[in-house]
Amino acid sequence: MPNKEEVNTTTSADVKAEETNTEKTTTEEVKPESNDQQQGSETTTMDRIKELEEENSSLKDQYLRKQADFENFRKRMQREKQDAIQFANSNLLLDLVTIIDDFERAIKAGEDSEDLESFRQGIELIEKQLTGMLERKWGLKRFDSEGEEFDPERHEAIMTEETEDDTSKVLEDYLKGYYLHDRVLRHAKVKVSMPKKEESEEEKK
Repeated sequence: MPNKEEVNTTTSADVKAEETNTEKTTTEEVKPESNDQQQGSETTTMDRIKELEEENSSLKDQYLRKQADFENFRKRMQREKQDAIQFANSNLLLDLVTIIDDFERAIKAGEDSEDLESFRQGIELIEKQLTGMLERKWGLKRFDSEGEEFDPERHEAIMTEETEDDTSKVLEDYLKGYYLHDRVLRHAKVKVSMPKKEESEEEKK
């Protein structure tokens, strides 16, 4: 049977052996990365930075292109707007040029003829063609006012005359009015009747 000293010695040796193994395990666990591992990690970081730089450059290029496209679009729209304003009446003027041609032919024919009645009829025909074209294609319609009840929305009274009528009526059309579609473009300038004022007893005396 072993004595107590031998048992204690064996136990101490076992404890020291276990501590040594634990230290080795701990040392292995916290062992720093090797040089190859560090270089690999640095390479991965640099690659990522390069990717981000390329992506940033691409986005910046796309932004500049979009900005340039928008600026070109804005200038084009502004130019088209100016053209639309400048040439808005081109079709109307083209129609009027045709009427001017008719007037020139009528004037030339009048110079070579002494038939004033034919000349007058030719001018009337051109006038009808002009007013008909403007109404048919452009919505410009002339209206007559003589004999109608005075309407301040359509008529402008430039002269008045007392009559026996109870209401104010248009006696004469000095300058005809025009509609543009359903809106009054120009008021007719007219002479209007005014009901006579009743004389007072003092005025009769």
